[in-house]
Amino acid sequence: MFWIKNLVRISQTTSSVGNLLRNSESYTLSSRFCTALQQQQQQQSETVHATEVVNGLEQQQQQQQHGYEGLAPTKEGEKPRLLVLGSGWAGCRLMKGIDTSIYDVVCVSPRNHMVFTPLLASTCVGTLEFRSVAEPISRIQPAISREPGSYYFLANCSRLDSQNHEVHCETVTDGLSTLKPWKFKIAYDKLVLACGAEASTFGINGVLENAIFLREVHHAQEIRRKLLLNLMLSEVPGLGGEEKKRLLHCVVVGGGPTGVEFSGELSDFIMKDVRQRYAHVKDDIRVTLIEARDILSSFDDGLRQYAIKQLNKSGVKLVRGIVKEVKPQRLVLDDGTEVPYGLLVWSTGVGPSSFVRSLDLPKDPGGRIGIDEWMRVPSVQDVFAIGDCSGYLESTGKSTLPALAQVAEREGKYLAKLLNVMGKAGGGRAWSAKDTELGEPFVYKHLGSMATIGRYKALVDLRESKQGKGISMGGFLSFFIWRSAYLTRVVSWRNRFYVFINWITTFVFGRDTSRL
Repeated sequence: MFWIKNLVRISQTTSSVGNLLRNSESYTLSSRFCTALQQQQQQQSETVHATEVVNGLEQQQQQQQHGYEGLAPTKEGEKPRLLVLGSGWAGCRLMKGIDTSIYDVVCVSPRNHMVFTPLLASTCVGTLEFRSVAEPISRIQPAISREPGSYYFLANCSRLDSQNHEVHCETVTDGLSTLKPWKFKIAYDKLVLACGAEASTFGINGVLENAIFLREVHHAQEIRRKLLLNLMLSEVPGLGGEEKKRLLHCVVVGGGPTGVEFSGELSDFIMKDVRQRYAHVKDDIRVTLIEARDILSSFDDGLRQYAIKQLNKSGVKLVRGIVKEVKPQRLVLDDGTEVPYGLLVWSTGVGPSSFVRSLDLPKDPGGRIGIDEWMRVPSVQDVFAIGDCSGYLESTGKSTLPALAQVAEREGKYLAKLLNVMGKAGGGRAWSAKDTELGEPFVYKHLGSMATIGRYKALVDLRESKQGKGISMGGFLSFFIWRSAYLTRVVSWRNRFYVFINWITTFVFGRDTSRL
């Protein structure tokens, strides 16, 4: 007990002394602590600011360096470099056929895949999945991902310096908020311009802002999301009758094969899937196809009349007229008629891209890059052009070939053989092909035209011209030929399997209406 009492006394004394010390020095200690803390925070902020400044300077230095960095000219002992701008039908067929034991292949394109455009319309309504029509470049030409001197760059070409055999490029990013694009340059021995074309708007106001094109996979994805969104919004209570009709009105401008095939796929989707899964609005959804002249002008009159008859049976309304203006919810025709729409798809052909127009190269009458019979650009050395971006010069006496996939593919195949011959003859390097024998010039032979019009019907015209002899028919057998032909033309066995399975799945279970 005695030691417990002493302990209590000591504790009380200690606590009282502590209270006195705290009362007398609490302000001084806290002030010192706060001052030290503020000084530490200030030092940290200054350090962070200095670090940010240093990082900013490093980023600026890196950006400046990127503006001058790139692939240097090839040296003796290295393979000559073949630079391909574009990953469309022409460019990919060229890369597939090039001999990579002779050339290092470098591809520059804003997309890392080729789009199988004849089946693109089927992806808009769920007949096919999007990946079924996209073929990675690395599968088309494996050397790009394996060989040390071959590359693929996700970029756009901004300038061509043909005198120094250089191309200036700028990377493609998801936006400035994620990563700022930077510039680089590539020296080439042989350059192939296969950058394609862009959709023609004919200078009509509002097309770029309100219409959706059908040339890329992301276009098909946008069409699908917009179509399904309008279907779901049309069932919301309180929506007016006129607004519901507008949302469910799908307008297609352009009566070529792409516009007609999309209209046929859309009418199939409405008749077989919408009427089952959107029963409340099945009688309000409609499709209108607007064309200034005759639809499917490349086919003969008999097949065109058959297509018109089948489209009318499918519920597609055909309107002849010229679009003068496109507003956010309606378009205006040349006669003053206003057509309201919920979905507007623009498919009126293609024209030269802004990059092609900016090139200081000779042009054909349509504004494309001018070429001779060997796909060369005559005014510059070691530059070739194929596909939709090119056309024959007037001096050749030949008319420009149509912007078709089979034309681009044939040109790519021909140029690959020509470059292989030049490389084996020692003309693969820059400025070394002047005396090389080029062989036979390119000759195009039309293999025919095909188009699906919905309801398991299609058109097949295998004649070289409308006046020529050959197979020309429409119906279910044509539809079977159409599917068989395109299934064999899909680039890889992987995608052929995807397409075949998608067709079977759609036939048995219907199209998927999920909005992802």
